[in-house]
Amino acid sequence: MLTSGGDAPGMNAAIRSITLYALHYGIEVIGFRHGYNGLINNEFVGLDEPLVREIIGRGGTILKSARCEEFKTVQGMQQAADNLHAHSVDGLIVIGGDGSFSGLTKFKQFYQGQTIGVPGTIDNDIDGTDHTIGFATAVDTAVNAIDKIRDTADAFERIFVVEVMGRKSGFLALNVGVACAAEHIITFENFSNPGIELQQVTEKIKRIKKQRGQCSHLIVSAENLYPGGANQLASDLSDYASIDCIPCILGYIQRGGDPVAKDRILATHMGAHAIKELLVGNSDIMIGIEGQFCKTVALSQSVEHHKGVNEYLLDIQERLQDLR
Repeated sequence: MLTSGGDAPGMNAAIRSITLYALHYGIEVIGFRHGYNGLINNEFVGLDEPLVREIIGRGGTILKSARCEEFKTVQGMQQAADNLHAHSVDGLIVIGGDGSFSGLTKFKQFYQGQTIGVPGTIDNDIDGTDHTIGFATAVDTAVNAIDKIRDTADAFERIFVVEVMGRKSGFLALNVGVACAAEHIITFENFSNPGIELQQVTEKIKRIKKQRGQCSHLIVSAENLYPGGANQLASDLSDYASIDCIPCILGYIQRGGDPVAKDRILATHMGAHAIKELLVGNSDIMIGIEGQFCKTVALSQSVEHHKGVNEYLLDIQERLQDLR
């Protein structure tokens, strides 16, 4: 197995579950370090019970992670496959996100063994699963940080623009915005263009000030959405409507930290289910979660980007914060 792409809290819990469940059935487990680079460079380590026994609550990944441009080439994939075949590896489990699964889908042209994906990404942007490993922890981390920002905002009655991660997805922005009672949430689902957004944010700030008087105001925005990000949005609001805003980019703090209980449980469930699928001979699949139960999804379907945020929840939040 390997962990690939951006790290996510709970990856270690998945490594533990996969290893212990495999060992229960007498399956030897090796881990490749540094993502797909480890496959190409043959960086492997044997995984056993003592090594994984106490890692369920640790953030990051003991196998390390990386992005790998070489794995996108025919030569890179062939070298990786040759190394797996040389080790007589019957199945490869990849814990990662969108880019990792896209690479794994193409890899089956070179590798003869079984391939299974376990979704580990704070973005929650993988199709075929309600939740991804790391998402719950990232939401909690961002909410805890924004609660502290709110304290300062309240003390000085200021406006803050807080940018959260999510790549090309609004799941973090929506869930974080709802949980911290943000006055305005900007996600991919409600964003049209910078000009209209400026107008809408300005009008909302003025309406809320008219209702409440001078008060704090939080704007939570998804990254890679407003051109120039939170810094530019704050600057544009100042130029457009003479509204002073303080930008704050949470950044990589959202990817770190010990996983919350929900992510530890999810990773344990998904990791064990991945071994179950290997044992019955399934391949080219991803392990997803629907309700309380794991399910399988074709790897190719997991990266089609049909999954969207709950727009009903977004509408509720808008109505709760804007009494007009």
